[in-house]
Amino acid sequence: MFPVYDVIVVGAGHAGCEAANAAAQMGSKVLLCTMNMNTIAQMSCNPAMGGVAKGQIIREIDALGGMSGIISDKSMIQFRMLNRSKGPAMWSPRSQNDRMKFAEEWRLALEQNPNVDFWQEMITGLVMKNGQMKGVRTGIGIEIHSKSVVLTNGTFLNGLIHIGEKQFGGGRTGEAAARGITEQLVELGFEAGRMKTGTPPRVDGRSLDYSKMEVQHGDEKPEKFSYSDSTSSLKEQRTCWITYTNKDVHSTLEEGFDRSPMFNGRIQGLGPRYCPSIEDKINRFAERDRHQIFVEPEGWGTVEMYINGFSTSLPEDIQFKALRKIEGFENAKMFRPGYAIEYDYFPPTQLKLTLETQLIPNLYFAGQINGTTGYEEAASQGLVAGINASLKVQEKDPFLLNRSDAYIGVLIDDLINKGTEEPYRMFTSRAEFRLLLRQDNADLRLTQKGYDIGLASEERLEKANFKKEQTAKLINDLKHKKFSPESINNGLEDAGTARITEKISAERLLKRPQIGLDQIKTFNTEIESYLSKYSKEVLDQAEIQIKYNTYLEKEQQMVEKLSSMENFKIPTNFDYKAIPALSSEGKQKLSKIRPETMGQASRISGVTPADLSIITVYLGR
Repeated sequence: MFPVYDVIVVGAGHAGCEAANAAAQMGSKVLLCTMNMNTIAQMSCNPAMGGVAKGQIIREIDALGGMSGIISDKSMIQFRMLNRSKGPAMWSPRSQNDRMKFAEEWRLALEQNPNVDFWQEMITGLVMKNGQMKGVRTGIGIEIHSKSVVLTNGTFLNGLIHIGEKQFGGGRTGEAAARGITEQLVELGFEAGRMKTGTPPRVDGRSLDYSKMEVQHGDEKPEKFSYSDSTSSLKEQRTCWITYTNKDVHSTLEEGFDRSPMFNGRIQGLGPRYCPSIEDKINRFAERDRHQIFVEPEGWGTVEMYINGFSTSLPEDIQFKALRKIEGFENAKMFRPGYAIEYDYFPPTQLKLTLETQLIPNLYFAGQINGTTGYEEAASQGLVAGINASLKVQEKDPFLLNRSDAYIGVLIDDLINKGTEEPYRMFTSRAEFRLLLRQDNADLRLTQKGYDIGLASEERLEKANFKKEQTAKLINDLKHKKFSPESINNGLEDAGTARITEKISAERLLKRPQIGLDQIKTFNTEIESYLSKYSKEVLDQAEIQIKYNTYLEKEQQMVEKLSSMENFKIPTNFDYKAIPALSSEGKQKLSKIRPETMGQASRISGVTPADLSIITVYLGR
């Protein structure tokens, strides 16, 4: 009934879709298994993509040849570039999306890939033979064989939903939990744990009074995620709104604390630190009189609204009563209550940097099974796992991203070397090279890498190379374009910067914080005409590289200085326990994580500089 597949992907969420698509695009025969074909790429929580650091990840996925950027663009209803008031390393693209359109576009993209097959059924176990991965076993007992398996189970592994004092099994509302896989993996020697996440209630937008809320428009000139020409920017956008909780809301919520699964001990798993429930917020920040609430449409035509900032597992009657005390929500009708969900995860220190498990060759984990939270973090892991599963089947070298290559590299390195005991979320502050890892240059950093492994197209590579060449040409021309004092001093005064007494190049002018290319365009019609020949992407890239050149060079030097440690390989069978001089904690952590390089070893919590020196001496022998 089934051929022997190259890759079987279990779970069709954000991680599973990227894994299946990447492996298939690289020539592998893929089977994507899901419990419900109608919920492929379901946006289980908020109808949005990107955000701080997460937007950078979507751009990186796109540059490598993944699909999340394209799907986000095709289903976008609003776009905003966050943190514009800060430096470009902090700029982060974010979109509101049509939930149904997003899922539809992902399914159509996968169905149009001839290397992807589908199977709708719960996967209850793995097929093993002599310690080797041989495929999966379904709920009705079918064995489907493959050369590798990627598990992207999301919140479904023994998922348990909590609403007040009610609890029931489920991977998300209306869908069954997955049983069997955790138990088998634990028997095979894996360590497992529990985590918790949650979602807010959804309400009928027709019942809200928007005149009492603050309007939140999208950007006047919206951009997009994908660097490809297959998508275009929005011509019209849907509006979002902002409102606030108040003391009455907080008092009402507190009435349900005695029935809260968070406070009465029924929820054991740790929730996301940076996305707390509303009851957690008013408990931890009791001094605050209000908390921000974002009212976000679920799509172009639907009246359903997502109440961002009101995630909760309190009883549904308390949720409803409290909602109606929010300004603008006095007559709100609730479509469905918020809930918390507990699920199994596997500490990611049990993985290699390829996301292959250390215990079982050809078995890969991606997404929330590794302890992360967020669509973007999941999608990036799915992409890397799918790429590496395909490469291994094809007997090619693995694909690895360093911390200096991409936020994706930071994410995976953090998970494997530091582990996580709470849902991991990406932030710009986690990346020590964030000046280099900007959202505007992901194509310049990663398209060549995506092309080299057979994922990014030649057309994509040509486009990225053209942008690089045009940027270099523009920067060179700006170095030689000179302005006289009489031609620009009035403009400099208007911009709030010092006048000049001798000729100055456009490049030197751009180093002034008050001056950008938009100001330089106004100095004369000749420069305005010249700059109009370049795309906005090239203009932005040139301006950033000129303004921050000194800082970028320093960061690049730091990368080169540390790269020697990244290139210092450690044999996979290196016996740390045989080195008596190593610290006890060092032996334990190094033996568990099995770092592949000295650079990776240096980032493991508990491994001291003395341990690193000792290992270097032993390897030198």
